[in-house]
Amino acid sequence: MSGMIKPVEWKETYVKVLDQTLLPEEVKFMEIRDAQVMWDAIKMLCVRGAPAIGVGAGYGVAIEMQKHVKESTAKYHKKLKETIEYLATSRPTAVNLFWALDRMKETGEKYADESNEVCQKALEETAINIEKYEENACISIGENALTLLKDGMTLLTHCNAGGLATVHYGTALSPMLLGKERNINFKVYADETRPLLQGARLTAWELNQAGVDVTVITDNMAGMVMKQGKIDAVIVGCDRVAANGDAANKIGTYSVAVLAKHHNIPFYIAGPVSTIDMNTPTGDDIPIEERSAEEITCGFGKRTVPEGVKVYNPAFDVVPHELITAIITDKGIIANPDKEKVAQVVNAK
Repeated sequence: MSGMIKPVEWKETYVKVLDQTLLPEEVKFMEIRDAQVMWDAIKMLCVRGAPAIGVGAGYGVAIEMQKHVKESTAKYHKKLKETIEYLATSRPTAVNLFWALDRMKETGEKYADESNEVCQKALEETAINIEKYEENACISIGENALTLLKDGMTLLTHCNAGGLATVHYGTALSPMLLGKERNINFKVYADETRPLLQGARLTAWELNQAGVDVTVITDNMAGMVMKQGKIDAVIVGCDRVAANGDAANKIGTYSVAVLAKHHNIPFYIAGPVSTIDMNTPTGDDIPIEERSAEEITCGFGKRTVPEGVKVYNPAFDVVPHELITAIITDKGIIANPDKEKVAQVVNAK
């Protein structure tokens, strides 16, 4: 889509990042020139969504290392190792972060005997290629999803898995945005997604910008609209998929999956193969980030919880593979996912 805003963009001497915490009221970009600011941008959700986090981290390494090219080779590679390890601490759940940083680490090791200038160029090319991979993956996910989703369907989605969460069409929103370009139209119900309202602030904003028919509902309305027969399918993104097909996504996704199962509605997970972590056996092994209580007690600057009351604020939950109709990836569709089917797609050429 020609008018699509990139959430993360390489600008040679800085990384241009859309501050998503300000949407939909304000469209403002940051100019990031070091790893510390990129770490903050990822942690504070200026950059968010598993693929976009990975792209941002790759660029964070590249932009930081520009400052160290004139140092000795030993110091340069020591700083590279430290930068990769530092960015890896920003958020624990999105596996694309670690996937991207592993690519940067491999590049550094490959060019360890070359000059710093040669290694730096290779690091920047690797980061750019990570972005290109995610762009192409989004298109492929959309293409594959459109074989399952038909013109005129009404879809429900949770959180934001569009271009803002990736670097292009998105994962869960890719069929909606690609479909719009091809005159394949969907009606979409977007859960607001408490506590930070990514569905209301970001998904609704993206779809509305693209001319897609979108209606925002509160999270606790999902069961009702399903019971009323308004929903033909559910499609959501993912931050990590375990080897057995269990999938972590924004908190509240598990509840939506249970409701979809009860109402016999297909429940689809959409994500690139880079989001599948074959080193994580099951969903129980996925680390779940817990965020500040203030996101709930004082969300958007207004206190809504009495002082002194305890808060539990996990950022993600896990959908067991038994509740997933299919995982839609860039390499193909994994119907009724299990360990063998997931491995088959991951290992496909």
